[in-house]
Amino acid sequence: MPSSARRIWLGFISALVILMALFVGYTYGAASQSADKNLASIEDAWKILHQEYVDPSLVDSAALSQAAIQAFMDKLNDPHSAYFDAQMYQQLQNSLSGQYGGIGSSVSIVDGNITTVSVNPGSPAEASGLKPGDVIIEVNGVSTSGMTVEDLVAKVQGAAGTQLTMLVQHEGETTSVLLTITRADIKTPSVSLQMIGDIADIQITEFSDTTNDELATVFQQMVSDGAKGIILDLRDNPGGPEATVVDVASRFVTKGTILTVRYNDGSEETVKATKQAQTTELPVVVLVNENSASASEVLTGCLQDYGKAAVAGSVTYGKGSVDQFFVLPDGSAIYLTIARWLTPNGHLIEGTGITPDFALEPSVDQVQWAVDHLHGK
Repeated sequence: MPSSARRIWLGFISALVILMALFVGYTYGAASQSADKNLASIEDAWKILHQEYVDPSLVDSAALSQAAIQAFMDKLNDPHSAYFDAQMYQQLQNSLSGQYGGIGSSVSIVDGNITTVSVNPGSPAEASGLKPGDVIIEVNGVSTSGMTVEDLVAKVQGAAGTQLTMLVQHEGETTSVLLTITRADIKTPSVSLQMIGDIADIQITEFSDTTNDELATVFQQMVSDGAKGIILDLRDNPGGPEATVVDVASRFVTKGTILTVRYNDGSEETVKATKQAQTTELPVVVLVNENSASASEVLTGCLQDYGKAAVAGSVTYGKGSVDQFFVLPDGSAIYLTIARWLTPNGHLIEGTGITPDFALEPSVDQVQWAVDHLHGK
């Protein structure tokens, strides 16, 4: 090939390579731009508001950021996912550690309403007249419609000595009443023991960071008192951290799978029993109701699957979602559903709950039923 022709051909090849590179670059950039265009729209809106709004003094960056994140969470329409500003998140962490400034009650969602399920004796809640079964309509003048339990807890907790108001409707009544409650430092033991003859009646009101340690003390007392059987009362227990319930379950199921976690890509992780100093082989009856949720359902399902307990009561709440806090740079946090819990036998808890082996009406003395069952009556 003549040198001139070869130069023309090589020039053509070079031009083609450049064009292909430009095309690939354009295509990749277009794809990337397409993927990021929604985020780019948010960023552009942010810039426009800050640069162009007629009254810059009204453009509150922190408030805009919080409102945007709140809108993200609202759009998910997931009752278990939520946004917490920095103050709310810190209050919730205090609650999980077992001590907080609050009123001394627990709540759950019943028939779509935030409802009081327990009131601690001697607590500010009890002193104000709050009762189990009360529907909470407003907190500090803000409607609870659409609130999650986490939303309400964050609003109720605060510094000891401060006050809040609750508009509630007592169970069985048609009118509402406004309660004024003074917060106090609440130290809430989550585990209690009552010996009924030779039966240990153990109530776990919730799962907190201290629950497993509390249960260790209760186990020691139970053995000392000569227990021959255990009632594990999880009625109205709203749940708590996964790590805590795994440790608690490991006192009854000493090896094997405690639960399975299924993630959004379909992958699964099995969570095994942890080593505990005090364990038991005593016969167990677990008492549950429609307010037994989350971690309490994990424990119930685990003991049921392994045949370690007879489960009695009513079908549980059906909250089997794995929720994780993602702390943001300003100290606020997103509480996001990232996976689902399954019992060791693969039963999906979310939306179905745990079905008891023995259905009991609420009017039945369920503790006495459990005592009789453990005695073989």
